[in-house]
Amino acid sequence: MTLLTTSAAEANFLSSVRVLHASPSLPELYSSSHNIHRPVRRSSPSHMNTAALSSVDLQQHIYNSLLESRTADVSLHIRGTWEAIYKLHRVVLIQSGFFSSLFTAGFLESSPKLRSNLRGPEEIDVIFDDRNITRAAFEICIARLYGGGPLLYVPPSLIPSTSHPLTPSFSGSPLPSDTPKGNHTASPQLLLSLLATAVYLSIPSMASQAVNCIMNTVGPYTVIPYLNFSIGKAIEARPDHIAEAAVGLENIAQLVTSESRAPSTSCSPLCTSSSKQDPADDLSDKLLDLDVQKEDPAESDEVESEPDDGPVREPHFHYGLLSDKIGEAAACWIARWGADMLIHEEKASRGPELPVTPVPVPAQNVSSRKRADTMFAKPSSSSEPIIPEPRVTPVIWARGGLNSKWVRQILGSDLLFVKGERERYDMACTVVELRRRQGIDEEEEKDWEILFREGIYYANLLVDDIIAISQHVSPTTGRPFAPLSVLQEAHWNQSLLRCQITTKVNPTSSPSSPSSSPPPSREKELGLSITTAEILARLPASNSSPYPADDKLYHPVGHDSSVRIGDSGGIEGASMDQLFESPPPLANPSTDSKAPIRATTTEADFFGLKSERQTAAGCIASDATGKARWSPYPPFRFAVEFWDIDALKEKSRLHSQTIWYAGSLFNVYVQVIRKKGIQLGVYLHRQSNIDPIPAASAPLSLSRTENTHNRVPSLPLLSASQSSPSMATHYSPSIHPPSRSTTPGSSPPTSSGLTTSFTSSPSTIPATSPPVAPVQPYRDPRPAVSAYFTISCASSTGSSITRFTSVPDVFSVSQSWGWKSSSLRTEHLEVGPDGQPAKPTVPAPRMSSLRATIVLGIV
Repeated sequence: MTLLTTSAAEANFLSSVRVLHASPSLPELYSSSHNIHRPVRRSSPSHMNTAALSSVDLQQHIYNSLLESRTADVSLHIRGTWEAIYKLHRVVLIQSGFFSSLFTAGFLESSPKLRSNLRGPEEIDVIFDDRNITRAAFEICIARLYGGGPLLYVPPSLIPSTSHPLTPSFSGSPLPSDTPKGNHTASPQLLLSLLATAVYLSIPSMASQAVNCIMNTVGPYTVIPYLNFSIGKAIEARPDHIAEAAVGLENIAQLVTSESRAPSTSCSPLCTSSSKQDPADDLSDKLLDLDVQKEDPAESDEVESEPDDGPVREPHFHYGLLSDKIGEAAACWIARWGADMLIHEEKASRGPELPVTPVPVPAQNVSSRKRADTMFAKPSSSSEPIIPEPRVTPVIWARGGLNSKWVRQILGSDLLFVKGERERYDMACTVVELRRRQGIDEEEEKDWEILFREGIYYANLLVDDIIAISQHVSPTTGRPFAPLSVLQEAHWNQSLLRCQITTKVNPTSSPSSPSSSPPPSREKELGLSITTAEILARLPASNSSPYPADDKLYHPVGHDSSVRIGDSGGIEGASMDQLFESPPPLANPSTDSKAPIRATTTEADFFGLKSERQTAAGCIASDATGKARWSPYPPFRFAVEFWDIDALKEKSRLHSQTIWYAGSLFNVYVQVIRKKGIQLGVYLHRQSNIDPIPAASAPLSLSRTENTHNRVPSLPLLSASQSSPSMATHYSPSIHPPSRSTTPGSSPPTSSGLTTSFTSSPSTIPATSPPVAPVQPYRDPRPAVSAYFTISCASSTGSSITRFTSVPDVFSVSQSWGWKSSSLRTEHLEVGPDGQPAKPTVPAPRMSSLRATIVLGIV
């Protein structure tokens, strides 16, 4: 609850309270047995101490003055999505930054008017031009200033957890989620409105609580409303919900209807004004009522102009970094779960009509409550019947969800969880056809053209896949998805890359045996990268434009960094200025700072999802130093997934599927490390061509049934499992400094130099699937290669991503590079009371896994 600071005005108020308690009542004053001329005996100091109000009684007294509209000294006439009059107290309102400025910063409202008590408190007009401010949110914010208000109840069906990351309402039986008596249901719309109202009124405690609740309820039914809010769209709410009062505060507002509305002055949406009018104002109102307007006589007979058919500019509501934090969480969620949601949307779109996305929120129980001190509430144990929650398919990719620009950026993002480039192309085709079945939109078609030209890295596909894609035609338009010229250029680029790799002379070593010590990185590079200065120097001299027209795409070569996207840490207890402070800039690669920092993202870069590839003009514009390195060849992108990590023994590795890229085999593995506490390490490994391919992690149920597994389980082309409900609450962990290292040496080496890999029996966890060797069109003859890479690990519920990026490192055969981090352990390992990983007795649900996306490029 909000603490009230004691001021001089409050001290006078407390004194008056004591006098009232010590003085006789009005009936006593006017009774015949009471002598009104007898002086009232003053209380002794000891008597005053016993009669003094406790802090709890005082707060209750102040809150009752709000509920009963007693002794108010200001009357706020609110105009916005609703219109009402509230009788309030200045000494309480000035806790809000908005009202503090209004009443103490020298404005007209700073000086109370001398007026008769019979006329009531001074009335001040306040106009909210922000449509996201609703009656319930405003009343809850005001009640918090008085130290009360209804407890906000977040339905458990909206809260994702590690065991049910898609929220319990997504599948399984509906949860009993009736709102406890006296609580107000914290629907997603109300939480967003609370944030908008708290920012407008400058109440940081309310704003931080609203943001925390929003971040903890990002799920399939809320991700699109939250994303729309973050990019400035107005909250979509039913009209009856906009004018809905807060529970227990139904009587503090005097609603103003069209019949009861009295003439008042007009003011701009960004100002407040006193309701007292002078004669000039009264005359202006009368003239307006007569509708007297100045006009040109030549225009008086013209027909009234028709409304413009051009695009209507929608209002834009943005709340600075708070909006960006919500946008990051929504974008990260879509990057992790978007492919899974597409499966359900595609199935539902084949039905009679496309589903909509109702948010499963229980009905509101209306009753009174006087006190509140927290935001989340425990589920009610009441056995009363409730309204069953709907189980519907959320709309994310179809119209009504993401717009075409967001679809294009997400499908081309390095953070999108999709197995490989061919699966990314298949997913893009599915989304585009889903939209085209709803009708051809010319503006969308422009985005689809860019998507299939730039968003898919065809150069990393096998030749057979390129040929198949060249023959793939849209059933809606009858035209190929990918331009033939783009596919031809991709085939040419992969041929050039193969030529440079296979002709690199390195006769001293064999590619099959590990080297004893890694050679310097630059000596093992192929010379594929190019600096910004070199790009500028290679441009034709005849081009006089400062930004050349070269449309060739260049991909940035990574530098050492650890970035957290979607992190909500540091919000609780922050001031209004701190809530709007920008996070620190990216760490300089020359420093040895290892702690992940919060990313600075905005709508312009799609909250961190926008690819960093650039044209020549973009490279020059983004790098004033000219030293940044770029590669003309697109990096290899793939995704990995691990199940039941908490069952993994120390000195054991749990591998992903093995992929082939640029003549070498790579895979990713995780390992539990108990040095300096428990940490979880994730490593990129260059696999030897002569060692057996390690078995890949798989959910236990799938490893039992599939003997010829060649696809990572639970990836986009497979449907999600049904899971049972859970009431656990997910929270964003604090980030601890991760450390980057080479291959851990905690395990005894095998004959090939590898540590022990985990291979499961048919009924043990973590389970693995039979290993599958990828197709190898050619082999890199070098024993060591230089490659840059990025490993992006999504949180267990998907609302945040930790991205580790490395400068080019030397990968000898059977060598690994990666990171070990306490933050990953917090997200994906259950730790017992003794601080050791808890040993699971049953396998985790299939949707509960560690997911990561990898970007790998050689130089």
